Amino acid sequence: MAQHDYINKKPSNRNNKKQAPAKKPFPVALVLLAIILVGCFGYGLWYIKHNADPVLVEQQANPTKAEEKVIPKPKPPEFIKEIKEHEVQVEVKELEQKGPYVMQCGSFRTLEQAQTLKAKIAFAGLVAEAKRVEGSNGVWYKVRLGPYKTKRQAESDKNKLKRIKIMGCGIWLWT
Repeated sequence: MAQHDYINKKPSNRNNKKQAPAKKPFPVALVLLAIILVGCFGYGLWYIKHNADPVLVEQQANPTKAEEKVIPKPKPPEFIKEIKEHEVQVEVKELEQKGPYVMQCGSFRTLEQAQTLKAKIAFAGLVAEAKRVEGSNGVWYKVRLGPYKTKRQAESDKNKLKRIKIMGCGIWLWT
């Protein structure tokens, strides 16, 4: 079967017997309808102008200012005056501090891991210590911060460590 070249093929000369579209007739009915509507609108305006009530027209043209009513300000209730003059007596109790607190952020088997965490904590601007502890199951290196006088100070430093992605720190009473 032979290959056909459709891209470069010129269209065949067909019989171009296209008929010219028929001209539409002038829309006389629409023009007459538009003229009638414009005429009715003009007549309506003329009718309103000549048959309006002269008294109402004069009032609209020259409006007179009506007397403005003065509304008195409301008086505040009596209890508001009493509240302003009232004094509250509050007892301030001193909270007892349970004791100094310490925050532990890690416990590792090797000193290098403890020193790495201690360095990360130092970048947060806090001072930590890596302490060697011998327990029943071997040697551990604990990374601790503190002591803190209040738990609030310890929580503040814990939040600083959370911001630099050091999680898992615990706050305990120091014994």
